[in-house]
Amino acid sequence: MEENHNKNQPNQYLIPLAIVIAGAFVAGALYFSNSGATANAPVAITDTNQPVAAAPEPTGSTDAVRPVTSEDHIKGNPNAPIKIVEYSDFECPFCKRFHDTMNEVMDKYGDSGEVAWVFRQFPLEQLHPVKAQAVAVASECAAEQGGNDAFWKFTDGYFDVTLTNNRTDIETVIPQLVKEAGLDQVTFQTCFESGKYDDHIEADIANAVETGGRGTPWSVMIGPDGKTYPVNGAQPLAAIEQLISIAKNEQ
Repeated sequence: MEENHNKNQPNQYLIPLAIVIAGAFVAGALYFSNSGATANAPVAITDTNQPVAAAPEPTGSTDAVRPVTSEDHIKGNPNAPIKIVEYSDFECPFCKRFHDTMNEVMDKYGDSGEVAWVFRQFPLEQLHPVKAQAVAVASECAAEQGGNDAFWKFTDGYFDVTLTNNRTDIETVIPQLVKEAGLDQVTFQTCFESGKYDDHIEADIANAVETGGRGTPWSVMIGPDGKTYPVNGAQPLAAIEQLISIAKNEQ
């Protein structure tokens, strides 16, 4: 992909990223945002974000979750006994809702060091072509230049303003968030156009699928004893708190 630092060139953030991600190789027809269904058994989603039709259990095991390391994007204490690993799509409306919930979780459990939130990429190319992948890349470039704080400032800012479902004007939003994070636009643009994070994002997608994820948001809670628990969809705060309690009691 050619580097281009001309800010006046139209659609600089709408580069055809599908070329380098090949449809994110697993995103395609297998995924239905925020459901646990496969492509052969789509389900309807209600306002409460729960499937209303039966579907086969997805394959995969939450025990396959990739170990959390210093390379991850972590909000809270990296050594917290409970970690919630979220695989998220920046253009998913249910991810936007769950992002708010997870910030509530961290407000309640983060300062004490009880819970850490780990963010991994799960852009669904078929549902949100180009834009979800582009924002995932942008968040990684923000982290490269500004570290963990810049990653979360960019990510929180994007979920705060996104219209979701591929309606966000990323041509305006991304540069604004880069500016607000105090990042250098030219350095950021070089990273963004380099393709250097495509393999990393594909690895996140592959791990989401390996753990059983078939839609977004998909999360895996890792308890103090290493036991894992699936969190499918935009579960409310009460459900997450109940699972935290279970994980604590089983250690």
